[in-house]
Amino acid sequence: MLPALGRGAVEAALESAGGEELTDLQKMWAWALLPILLTVWTTVGLWIVYAMAVANGSVNVMVDFPYISTCGTYSPQSCIFAQVLNIGAVLGLWISFIRFQQIRDYGCHCRLNTISLILGVVMMLGISLVGNFQKTNQTETHLVGSILAFYVGMAYFWLQTALTYQVKPRHGGKWVGPLRFCLCLLCTALIIMMMVFHIQDLKSVAAICEWTAAMMMFFLFGLFAVDFWHLDGHFYHVQKKQSVLKRE
Repeated sequence: MLPALGRGAVEAALESAGGEELTDLQKMWAWALLPILLTVWTTVGLWIVYAMAVANGSVNVMVDFPYISTCGTYSPQSCIFAQVLNIGAVLGLWISFIRFQQIRDYGCHCRLNTISLILGVVMMLGISLVGNFQKTNQTETHLVGSILAFYVGMAYFWLQTALTYQVKPRHGGKWVGPLRFCLCLLCTALIIMMMVFHIQDLKSVAAICEWTAAMMMFFLFGLFAVDFWHLDGHFYHVQKKQSVLKRE
């Protein structure tokens, strides 16, 4: 027979179990906040840059609505613009690696996941180039960064949408997949419209499409919070197998 537990022991056991559950819940909350942090940081940061550009007369919204890059070209907001995108790129790189490993841990070792990680890294490189090479200083490098950020970034989110339907379990119920698909579809349409309107010299309309597409892409990053809610930690190893070091 198993010995009976006293009331104090039972209460202690329940408190211990409850404490472990609370700790796990706190861990989940912490990881879920990472994509939300990226979304809030970049969105608020870019609109602060826009407000500064309007306030100091770097752009004139009464003539043309400015592109994101135009707002971040001139000093002093160019410094904030670079910092916002650099930190955003680091956070995005971190999120891309975590998402890659999460999908692998669910047993999905497909090439699609690896390609998605590569695209995510390239996208973050593009965002960093956009922030550090202003349009008026290094136009060619800035344009390369914009292409990587928008076009490669869009390919990344399309692959993530496809992986959403491949991975089991599928977090967030039935609404996450369709929401990602609709946002990707709308964002792709906005990027195409941005390019068409820019060619037709309708700069204000093209700029509005660019801003809207950028906000949607950052929201797509924030949507990873649904998946990261189920994380309890992540680890990276420098060796394939753990080894025990002998003390001399």
